[in-house]
Amino acid sequence: MIAHIVLFKLKEPTAANCTAVKEMLLSMNGKVPMLRHLEVGIDVIRSERSHDVALYTRFDSLDDLQAYQVHPYHAATVVPFMKTNCSAIVAADYEL
Repeated sequence: MIAHIVLFKLKEPTAANCTAVKEMLLSMNGKVPMLRHLEVGIDVIRSERSHDVALYTRFDSLDDLQAYQVHPYHAATVVPFMKTNCSAIVAADYEL
């Protein structure tokens, strides 16, 4: 199993924007079949080093993670929304 973690720093980290980003990420549930786990959280610490929203997903294999990256809903809907709303995006992927 592969874990895929992404941290998002928003251009304007208001409560409304954090909620909109969270809802967009959660909207992949049921639309991207290779997702085995989908979890989204809004940062509660709000420190200088914090990012605003975290995404934690799991996939059965590296092939499924790569298929997710190019899945039409992820690539054409979620990614453009995130790029528009975020000033920084970082990710880490590892085997469980």
